Amino acid sequence: MPHLKPKKRRSSVKGFKRLPKTDNGGIELLLVQSVDHLGKQGDVVSVRPGYANNYLLPQGLATIASDHHKRMVEKHREKLAAIEKARLKKLLDLAAELSKQSVTIEANASDEGQLYGSVSATDIVAALKAMDFDVSREQLKMEGVLKEVGLYSVKVRLHSEVETEIKVWVVPTSGEDADARG
Repeated sequence: MPHLKPKKRRSSVKGFKRLPKTDNGGIELLLVQSVDHLGKQGDVVSVRPGYANNYLLPQGLATIASDHHKRMVEKHREKLAAIEKARLKKLLDLAAELSKQSVTIEANASDEGQLYGSVSATDIVAALKAMDFDVSREQLKMEGVLKEVGLYSVKVRLHSEVETEIKVWVVPTSGEDADARG
């Protein structure tokens, strides 16, 4: 039987550089954008390799914390702070405008007020988009879907520092519309 040589392990795959690890086994990254529960824009954070490779780096939320990047952030920290302040002001204005709004959503309901379906965050976002408000489903904080006719208060979290509430009216579809369809 011929003797087989063991294959040499490649230390790196072509075109792929290993990320530099910290003493605790994490990866040191520089946040390009603020990330909830992690840090603000310009912060240097240490995260697990999977979180870095699978979320932060592909989403463009962070970059490798090289000396060059750190110097650039220090150089532009005031400009970044001004940009973040302007963004925060826009979000505060949007929150003030949203808090004045009420959304009415029609749904098929029984005589007792129980909905045959439910009203979800997607329905509320669609109604807000029709009113020219750009809010994502993830920004709405709901306990669950709405299953009864009535008035609800739904929290909207636009930023870690900006939160507001909107009024959502769930009303039964009018009888004329149901007759026209049936």
